[in-house]
Amino acid sequence: MLKHYITLILVCFSATLFAQNVEFKSANFKDKKEEFKKAEDALSKGDEFFKLANEAFFAVKSPGLNYQKALKEYEVAQKLNPSNAELNYKIGACYANSTSPVTAIPYITKARTLDQKCSPLLNYYYGYTLQLEGKFDEATKAYTAFETEYKKADDFAKFVTQRKKECEFGKKSIANPTRAWVDNVPELNTESNDFAPSISTDGSELILTSNRPNGHPVNEFGGFDNDIYSSSLVDGKWSAPKPVTGGVNSLMNDISCNLSFDGTKMLIQRETNGQKDIYESRLKGASWSDPVIFNFQISSQKQNEEFACYSDDGWSVYYTRDNDNRGLGYDIYNSKMQSKLNQDYLAGTAMLTMNSKFDDGPIYLHISGEKMYIASKGNESLGGYDIFESIKYRGAWTTPRNLGYPINTPYDDFFFAATANEKFAYIASNRAGGKGGYDIYKVTFWGPEKTPIVDVEDFLLSSIAMPMKDHQIEAKVDVNKKTFTVFKGSTIDAMTKKAVEAEIEITDLSTGKVTETFTTNSATGKFIITLVSGGNYGIAVKAKGYLFHSENFDIPTGSGDNLVNKIIELKNIAVGSKIALRNVFFDTGKSFLRTESNSELDRVVKLMKDVPGLKIEISGHTDNTGSATVNEALSQQRAEAVVQYLTSKGVAPNRLTAKGYGAAKPVASNNTEDGRQQNRRTEFEIKGN
Repeated sequence: MLKHYITLILVCFSATLFAQNVEFKSANFKDKKEEFKKAEDALSKGDEFFKLANEAFFAVKSPGLNYQKALKEYEVAQKLNPSNAELNYKIGACYANSTSPVTAIPYITKARTLDQKCSPLLNYYYGYTLQLEGKFDEATKAYTAFETEYKKADDFAKFVTQRKKECEFGKKSIANPTRAWVDNVPELNTESNDFAPSISTDGSELILTSNRPNGHPVNEFGGFDNDIYSSSLVDGKWSAPKPVTGGVNSLMNDISCNLSFDGTKMLIQRETNGQKDIYESRLKGASWSDPVIFNFQISSQKQNEEFACYSDDGWSVYYTRDNDNRGLGYDIYNSKMQSKLNQDYLAGTAMLTMNSKFDDGPIYLHISGEKMYIASKGNESLGGYDIFESIKYRGAWTTPRNLGYPINTPYDDFFFAATANEKFAYIASNRAGGKGGYDIYKVTFWGPEKTPIVDVEDFLLSSIAMPMKDHQIEAKVDVNKKTFTVFKGSTIDAMTKKAVEAEIEITDLSTGKVTETFTTNSATGKFIITLVSGGNYGIAVKAKGYLFHSENFDIPTGSGDNLVNKIIELKNIAVGSKIALRNVFFDTGKSFLRTESNSELDRVVKLMKDVPGLKIEISGHTDNTGSATVNEALSQQRAEAVVQYLTSKGVAPNRLTAKGYGAAKPVASNNTEDGRQQNRRTEFEIKGN
């Protein structure tokens, strides 16, 4: 793309070095009367579309396909007369408002070479092309010249004011870049528009939108409609995107907005007869369900709703809506549910802190619920869409802060999807150098700058030259940052290794309350959740016809960037099946049950009541540390304590047996602490059913 762009500039420059403006007059085309008539007709049609497009654009509304329609007509006239200043300006303006604005540069440059007075808007677009090239001082001069010459009483002034602010901010931003790399992801991109990335919490699955060839009927410009695609990260590289399976993709424009944090739901924008609304699709096995239009409070079906994202707690949706023709573009709203069961959303509330006088959105909320990323054409920007960050502080969102260069450029940089650890994010941009139109880019954050380590000799020399006078040690500052452990995996049958659809229940063991319940994928058994650090969690896995499985995660405060990937093998309820009760706790050397064990044992009670014929042995096990006699006695006492708890909850004593095995049946080596920890356990074994 960049090579093509440079070649185009060189060709246009050499062709226009000594060129003169050629008017569209019949006298100039005496030998091409028929071609001239076609060109005149095309110019007339193109001007109609160009006028409609400009009216919409400067009212901060979507110009639809009018710039494309105008460009199609103008290109007919351009073939006859490529040396008309006004026509080159109009073609440049059409490209400037396309997904490939870099293409506008040679046309606007040529228009100025032929006739600097060919249009009252020429200096505005000339300033814009200079801004795209990062020539901010020259762009500001062009915008100032436009202001001086343009005397019409309309609302165009706010555009020029915004552009001049962008140039000022652009200089500062490039001079002080953000600590990040931004790299094109070639395996995800084509010469078509590839955008709207949404990534799973662990960063292994990515959803995107593209108008690449899809076998559907093309529009009048030979373009395809937008479809939604998925890609997987395999050995550090993204697989070739494939259309998502199921009923998501249609013959209309389908655009991915946001993937839920567990990867089971997706918000979609679908355009029908020019009306944009938000839909939701759910992952059922290997396929996505037919999208269902969202609650009327969000998808009004009267105004246009363009982008949306889920909140971190699942109780609300953030979305963008156009502004009742007030000339303020799209604004961001938040709508909350009264009940998750009823999905009864309240009327949306405009997020005044986020909204500008131009288009705002897409939106992305980080899983912590403490950071929101908004794309906007307003606020303090380098130009086009820029990505901004807002922090939740004392329950309110702060004024959005520009993420800076190189994440943002004078081009459109929008959409933002980050991994849970915030080390990586994916954006869409039409910056120069891509494959074409919008491309997907990966952002790698460097993190805070490291304090350099001073060599001891250098330190001594510097202290002699300039003795240190202040020996005060600064007080420790604790950074309150919410961190996560990503727990992912799949549930499978222990014997056949086939996927099992199971229900997973997360319990906060400090309170005994269930914090989350969800179902694993029926086709793959896969699941993904995030656990906030600073908690002790019990994880229970249940499936019809299988013994339940439990895990315990004690995540210290401040720990983060952890990933647990676990295959959970579920056992059929058959005689001889065993299961370890990992969330049954005793104090060291004692047999008194701790209260954190109640949730785990209550699930055993439920299992016994659900399967009335079940008879089980509760067994206690220790590691090989200490006396074998003491270990065997302790394990027996602990098994009896569990049996006593179960009988107190109504389980018949004749269905229960207590047996202490001490260290006689290890499941791991006793030579390591981890192995000894696994051997210290309580189990039950099915003896009859």
